[in-house]
Amino acid sequence: MFAKMASDMMIKPGQSPVFNSPQDFGLDYEDVEFQASDGVTLRGWLIEGGTDKVIIQSHFGVQCSRAGYTPRGKGLIKLWKEDISFLRQAKYLSERGYTILMYDMRNHGESNLGTCPWVSWGPEEGKDVIAAVDFIAHHPVYKDAGIGLLSICMGAAASTYAYGMGDQGLRRYPNIKAMIAVQPLHYKEFVKAFGMPGFIDRAGSKKSLERIGFDLNTTTFMPDVKSITVPTLVMQNKNDPWTDLDFVQQYYDELQVEKELRWLDLSKDRAAAYDYLGTTPGKLANFFDKHV
Repeated sequence: MFAKMASDMMIKPGQSPVFNSPQDFGLDYEDVEFQASDGVTLRGWLIEGGTDKVIIQSHFGVQCSRAGYTPRGKGLIKLWKEDISFLRQAKYLSERGYTILMYDMRNHGESNLGTCPWVSWGPEEGKDVIAAVDFIAHHPVYKDAGIGLLSICMGAAASTYAYGMGDQGLRRYPNIKAMIAVQPLHYKEFVKAFGMPGFIDRAGSKKSLERIGFDLNTTTFMPDVKSITVPTLVMQNKNDPWTDLDFVQQYYDELQVEKELRWLDLSKDRAAAYDYLGTTPGKLANFFDKHV
């Protein structure tokens, strides 16, 4: 029982409704869908802002979708008491002249189940980041646009894995000009900081291994950080209780490109930085304005 409960909490899909729409924010957009390399159909919004620069936003995992996070239906343990709408920063960026692609990664929101029907914390979702970039790179309107990656938590992990995928990865897209990695997170550090009892963690990890075919505790994107080729801003709440700050520092140190590390002084909540993206979107735009 403990094994299934722990594994479900960490990798079970279907915990991430799309709870609002660009229409709620008065944005011009179209519903889009595209396929990853393994045939998984992904769905999202293409929000119009300009033709020469595009932001691709990749959300965090399990309890999130392209729309962001809602506490509704999340039970007793909630990341945040209120909705965190990622459309807030999208609206700001759109008004600043950016087009924004917001999409649901596999096993989230309105996208299809993956060939692995569980959340993998980045390795499988890396295919989705590549598919999103490819969609823009071959779009008749935006194919020549500069691309900025706004990659949040698992989105940052997935983007990093995608850079490490060799000739099939993100390195083959010269239009990518910059990345913002928001609170990159590895499963092992998260579980340790979360304070899950060891026997539950071991049981849940064993069940997850059976489901996804690899060990979440030992699989890491850290070797792929050196493969990132674009200027990168790393953002992390220094009061985040659910991560190892040394891991974030290591991620930054491993980057071999123009880089910036921004420590945020926010409340003692993992989700405080996700809310910050919408309340202080100018900080994101300034970095993208410089590079995209």
